[in-house]
Amino acid sequence: MAHEHHHHHHHGPAVANASLKSVYILSIVLNLSYVIIEVAAGLWSGSVGLLSDAGHNLSDIISLVLALIALGLLHSHSREGYTYGYRKMSVLISLTNAVILLVAVGAIILESIDKFVHPVSVDGAVISWTAGAGILVNGLTAFLLMRKQGHDLNAKGAYLHMLADTLVSVGVVVSGIVISLTGWTVIDPIIGLVVAAVILVGTWDLLKQSIRLSIDAVPEGMDAQHIIDLIRQTEGVRDVHHLHIWPISTTETALTAHLVIDDISLAGTVIPAVKQTLVQNGIAHSTLEPETKGHCSDEEKCC
Repeated sequence: MAHEHHHHHHHGPAVANASLKSVYILSIVLNLSYVIIEVAAGLWSGSVGLLSDAGHNLSDIISLVLALIALGLLHSHSREGYTYGYRKMSVLISLTNAVILLVAVGAIILESIDKFVHPVSVDGAVISWTAGAGILVNGLTAFLLMRKQGHDLNAKGAYLHMLADTLVSVGVVVSGIVISLTGWTVIDPIIGLVVAAVILVGTWDLLKQSIRLSIDAVPEGMDAQHIIDLIRQTEGVRDVHHLHIWPISTTETALTAHLVIDDISLAGTVIPAVKQTLVQNGIAHSTLEPETKGHCSDEEKCC
């Protein structure tokens, strides 16, 4: 029985990955510098808003570092005991990032509640100026990642979180202005809770997709039935079964299937045609086993 395996190699992504790596490094340097400034300003002014946002920005730096590591693992080579290299680690890193953000949300909520119970005076002007710097740093980082996110879940997650941070910084600026004009310091913990809500909303989709990929579910946005229909429409294919679709990494998807074809001698033509269809639909790694009608696989009594 013929059994073919296909690996689709890309040279273009290597250049894109080098560019994304530079963006990650620049983003890490920018955000680390800002976190140091924000912590200093938060301690000096006694602002839970600044300190909580600094904590979240620190988690963003950790996420960026992990995303940078994941980028290096995406195209790791096969080795003994690891036939797909360490590509799956990119999925685990994405899941880790989501968990880190959930922990950050919990910390921010606790700090904000404590500020409601034990309010302290804060310097509204310091909050506004520091958060204003955050708009520049987070906004620039989000802009850089926006053009690089492509179809990588880690890059997309980093972009969405930096975009959320930019919007949060805008909110902190507003709270600083309100405190300066009215002295209403309760706005500070309120903004802390808003920060938590924004992060939670942004994290939910990342967490959901990461869990799907970690249990080898069909990647979000890919319709298994649509793939089956496309395979069945290929000339020479009568039916398809034993089909499995799963992620190799956050950017690559694999498929295995048994093809029922009318004439086994046509397998050399039918299989490449099916593979080409799969590549066009985001599945670059496929293993297809041809068989004739009435054949019963040893893997499962399917016919």
